[in-house]
Amino acid sequence: MDIKRVLKEQLELVKPSDSEIKILKKKTGEFIKSLNAELKKSGHGGEIFVGGSFAKNTMIKGNYDIDVLVRFSWEYEDISILLEKPLRNLAKKNKWSLEKIHGSRDYFRVYFSDKDYFEVIPVTKIKKPKEAKNVTDLTYFHVPYIKKKIGKLNGDIILAKTFCQAQKVYGAETYVRGFSGYALELLVIHYKGFENMLKQLVKVKKGDRIIVDSAKHYKKNDAFFELNEAKLSSPVIVVDPTYKERNALAALSRETFEKFQDSAKRFLKSPSNRFFVEEKIEVDKLWDLAKKNKAEFIHVKLKTDRQAGDIAGTKLKKFHYFVEKEIKKYFQLLKHEFEYDDEQSANFYMVVKSKGEIVQIGPPMQTKGLHKHIKAFKEAHMGNTFAKNNVLHAKIKVDFTGKEFLEKINRDKDNLNEMGITEIEVD
Repeated sequence: MDIKRVLKEQLELVKPSDSEIKILKKKTGEFIKSLNAELKKSGHGGEIFVGGSFAKNTMIKGNYDIDVLVRFSWEYEDISILLEKPLRNLAKKNKWSLEKIHGSRDYFRVYFSDKDYFEVIPVTKIKKPKEAKNVTDLTYFHVPYIKKKIGKLNGDIILAKTFCQAQKVYGAETYVRGFSGYALELLVIHYKGFENMLKQLVKVKKGDRIIVDSAKHYKKNDAFFELNEAKLSSPVIVVDPTYKERNALAALSRETFEKFQDSAKRFLKSPSNRFFVEEKIEVDKLWDLAKKNKAEFIHVKLKTDRQAGDIAGTKLKKFHYFVEKEIKKYFQLLKHEFEYDDEQSANFYMVVKSKGEIVQIGPPMQTKGLHKHIKAFKEAHMGNTFAKNNVLHAKIKVDFTGKEFLEKINRDKDNLNEMGITEIEVD
């Protein structure tokens, strides 16, 4: 199918209608008016402005979250507390559901329907980006910049966000390490469209890094030398046009970027609307893969008691990586999938095949002071040891299944608690 046609059809599906935007604007105006009144009563002030995709007209159709930022004077330290009381008063009066989200600075969600909400974020009132106490303080400068530069690219940005969401590479959260909304806006504007952005980013070779510096803050590759090393780890470095010392895409991991590149290449080769719809994990295909390779299919459900969102997702993803690392010692990992539910649980699926036997490296044979270790190693492996290059080795039979191995991990409750995992179900 022609790519232009696919993009046109897709935009019609994911762009909010004029009537929806009109309703959201009315609700937002009413909310701001009410919040302003509560802030005045508090005596601490607070200047409100609307941020995020709603303010920039780059919002995706569906469940809506509207960023409402409240700027407090520089003199105040714990501004989350200053915002909480007015919000609780407002929620109580209107019988709205209020949720407090913990982070580097606590913020709040005020639900105006079952799934739609205002994300109310306290920020410090600053004049220059370098005065920021928290990364959220910089949002104030992002909105006017994007609105000034966006031109007719609103639709392209909405498509870019939808594509990345569907391919599970959207979000700067630690468990995703993908593209933030602001970074995608900057990239689409820089490359003058969604399609061209894909074409340019798939050209980045494995292991390489590129710099996107739309505002030309640096000469050629000077950003590599002038930016802090911690900000240069991402394969694509997007110099924030509003603050040259910041990489707006610092969260992007190479693993996520390569996943994005693979999806982008396949889309450009065979354009289809299916690339804009998140694919569910096909368990039947994983079963078939296991059967075909005489392997074992394992489904693991994890639970945590940590706060839903970035904290819970990160704990669950980190444990999933731990399990993968451990199981690879004894099994070939033919396929694996991870799925976080945005709450406090996750599913991951593995197709594993036993290695049958592995070799474990022990202590050197002729080193003073290691006699006890050599004896203990030999006793532990009951004669299944041999020397190679003057180093002791042991043959270990893999006479257990993947599920049995996971049950052993599950019994180590101290380690699970330390990693923030409350429950493991294996089937």
